[in-house]
Amino acid sequence: MREESMNLRNGIALVTEHNPQSKLFMDYLHVNIGCPVSILSPSSKEAKFEDNVSVVLIDVEYVNESCMHKWRELLFGHDKICIAALNLRDEKHAVEHLSHTHFSGIFYRDDPLDMICKGIGRLLEGSVWMSRSLMAHLIELFRKQSLNSYRPACGLTQREIEIIGLLGSGASNTQIAERLFVSEHTVKSHLYNTFKKINVNNRTQAVNWARQNLGAPPPITHFQHRRGANV
Repeated sequence: MREESMNLRNGIALVTEHNPQSKLFMDYLHVNIGCPVSILSPSSKEAKFEDNVSVVLIDVEYVNESCMHKWRELLFGHDKICIAALNLRDEKHAVEHLSHTHFSGIFYRDDPLDMICKGIGRLLEGSVWMSRSLMAHLIELFRKQSLNSYRPACGLTQREIEIIGLLGSGASNTQIAERLFVSEHTVKSHLYNTFKKINVNNRTQAVNWARQNLGAPPPITHFQHRRGANV
């Protein structure tokens, strides 16, 4: 059990369907971790996070791809909130989700409840929680992408690669402009040129092209300030 002062500053938001099972899970987390836990519906039109929320657990059993895109948009810019995936089938399923969403915590369907509590505790402390084998896989992907970053991809400039990468995270043109400190007009111009170079007609096609040809940076680049992985 963590100190009461820490508990008052940290909270957990569980993105899942409201049902008896999720209510039991919420109560279990509250009792065993000792911090506030709330449930948010995956299909809610607008989600507002309490000031003390530090961890958002997304239940992939109830969050489809379109909902996941919405949650990426909602969480974009909340740098103090770490995002974790819950109920993943296996490591392959985890890698699939990590290809387009920056999760700092990974929990599988067969993880025991006490292990999930331990992992969430680490996330509340600012650490990453995922298996060593998955972390090794991500490091290898990062190494390959670092090598490939020195090679031109279909004639794209480094700025165009950055923008198409942010596009895959669900960022809007305005959010991309704010992140890269450029005007929204500049973003639109880069996107127009990028779409012509890779022969796509819309954002969805561009994101799919990027996933197939560029991949996505593993979450350790986004959460490099965090301290480590689980055992």
